[in-house]
Amino acid sequence: MVQFKGFTDSETFTQLPDSFIYHLLAEIRDADELKVTLYAIWRIEHMDGPFRALAATDFNAGELGLDGDGIASGLEKAVQRGTLLASRHDADVFYFLNSPRGRASAEAFAKGGWQGDARPGSAPVERPNIFRLYEENIGPLTPLIADALKDAEGTYSEAWIVDAIELAIKNNKRNWKYCEAILKRWKEEGRAEKQNRRDDQKVSPGLERKIEQLRRRAS
Repeated sequence: MVQFKGFTDSETFTQLPDSFIYHLLAEIRDADELKVTLYAIWRIEHMDGPFRALAATDFNAGELGLDGDGIASGLEKAVQRGTLLASRHDADVFYFLNSPRGRASAEAFAKGGWQGDARPGSAPVERPNIFRLYEENIGPLTPLIADALKDAEGTYSEAWIVDAIELAIKNNKRNWKYCEAILKRWKEEGRAEKQNRRDDQKVSPGLERKIEQLRRRAS
């Protein structure tokens, strides 16, 4: 066994549905099924764009530690259990998470609704810095928050978003609405140094160090 060196503070973390821990973790006994299910959650969670599904060839044998038969067996059992949905259109088969979004997408794909968007072999997309900063300093990255952050990226500079998150930490207002209110005010009123001084509050040395780390990760 190769000794694992440990997780780092610079990597992203994938959210698991609560029902996976409460129910599936105890029920799944087959290692192939467990690996395939976890891999699907990770890959789909890191996908960008509206079409979030995997073809059988997207399951990386090297990363999973499985051969082709193991992947096929894991997929079959995950579909039988209902954690993954297999949707077919013509000769193409894609696997969707059995979630509200996944069920709607699987049904649309079967009817030919995603033909132009289905791209087998898509690599997992690393989340932008602000996604990681939000998760580490504000709270869980829900789909609604992820969409809000994407919208903010198109409206404000990354430096502004990072500074807004810093102010939320300083003022102990750890929620996106507070960050968004700061960004909107900066955009409407202009962001002068006088405003920055008004926004800033004295913070403890420990929090200052944390904010400085946040700045370095975003750079």
